[in-house]
Amino acid sequence: MENSFSFPGKIGLFAGPLFFLVILIAGPSADSVKVIALAAWMITWWVTEAVPIPVTALLPMILFPLLGLFSIQESTAPYASPIVFLFMGGFIIAIGLEKHNLHTRIALNLVRLTGSKANGIILGFMIATAFLSMWISNTATTVMMLPIAISVISLIEDNDPKIKGTKGYRLFALGLLLSIAYAANIGGTATIIGTPPNVVLVGYIKQFYNIDLEFSRWLLIGLPISITLIGITFLLITRVIFPNRLGKISGSEELVKNQLKKLGTYSKEEKLVTVVFASTAAGWIFRQPLNNLIGANLLNDTLIAMSGGLLMFLVPVNFRKGQFILNWKDMKRLPWGILILFGGGLTLAKGMESSGIIQQIGDAFSQGSALNYTMLLILLTAVMLFMTELMSNVALTTIFVPVVLGIANGIEIEPLYLAIPVTLASSCAFMMPISTPPNAIVFSSGHIHMRDMMKIGFWLNLVSIVILSIAGITLIKWVY
Repeated sequence: MENSFSFPGKIGLFAGPLFFLVILIAGPSADSVKVIALAAWMITWWVTEAVPIPVTALLPMILFPLLGLFSIQESTAPYASPIVFLFMGGFIIAIGLEKHNLHTRIALNLVRLTGSKANGIILGFMIATAFLSMWISNTATTVMMLPIAISVISLIEDNDPKIKGTKGYRLFALGLLLSIAYAANIGGTATIIGTPPNVVLVGYIKQFYNIDLEFSRWLLIGLPISITLIGITFLLITRVIFPNRLGKISGSEELVKNQLKKLGTYSKEEKLVTVVFASTAAGWIFRQPLNNLIGANLLNDTLIAMSGGLLMFLVPVNFRKGQFILNWKDMKRLPWGILILFGGGLTLAKGMESSGIIQQIGDAFSQGSALNYTMLLILLTAVMLFMTELMSNVALTTIFVPVVLGIANGIEIEPLYLAIPVTLASSCAFMMPISTPPNAIVFSSGHIHMRDMMKIGFWLNLVSIVILSIAGITLIKWVY
């Protein structure tokens, strides 16, 4: 973690460059060995978090030119990839939603629609969290939803102090908080910009195959998978593993109404943000029909994203006072490190491709693998899912997806059939508090024990492997 220098971090700080030097010196003088040496250094630092994860992503920019693999221009180009700016535009729009509390209003209204029964409240929180996580970071979504959930839990205690020690109360509190974390993780899979691993895959597919993964086509895959996982997660929490059987919770509707009352009337700022947000989303979804109408392929997802981001600075809230939806000070909240991480991952992947490593992986699998496609899909999805319990899903996707693409090339199948399920699996980490920020945030509430998270998380992991594998042999093949 960035705030503490752990013992593994101290070891990793020296082990990373040591692995690099040993591989470089001991191996034959070949470009592939140089790339493997650098990859070993980066993986060591990512796993041990010896330095901040984005800092590790700067290594290819420096070392590829020094190793004679690329010029400085070629090494820095992926850091300004269109995919990086696609996500940057999405980040800017998300900051606009958060600054003017539009995301809170959306969430409260969605929760209000699902009624005042205990399980209905859990479902409302899941729908609201998943929807917001499609557009803004799952961390920000969880941070926003957690206080509202804690208020609902406190409301039960206030209305009936005796209920606090009961099993139903404990299971409701546990289920509500876990549902927020899991819905935040799952919701991000629905859109290209919903979670960083999706954007990493989009960048690789563009770089290796010159194929654009369109926002609208991804939605045809991501949304059904997300809805299915949300539904199964809800049933597992409320009906199978943590059934609370509380029924109607009096006062919950008033709580939501009071929270909405605190927000006040729908402000001018919120209306303007809504217009920009809705226009950008519509542009992504209806991009191809719009291009057909224009008669040329002028619009792409990056252009639409950055146009939406730019409008956040151009649409005036009060023109006479020079006030706009966003100002540049708001960009302090933009996660610049994630953008650098994308660039570093794309540069490393470029080195793996140009040095022939991807081809070598594919050749090895085409000659030696006895697994059929379905078994290979299940195996790779499971490996990604359980590995992401222990390390950053962005870093893991950056490392693992090029390997998956090489395997797909080797057995001569469409790369997306393997790569999409494996990438989505990186967002399905449900067992450990350290697996994702949403897991850690809700765990900090004090209502969740590690054994509870592992108990349901293990089953959700298995369910995710099944759902993603089925999607790989059906839905993804239909769409692509």
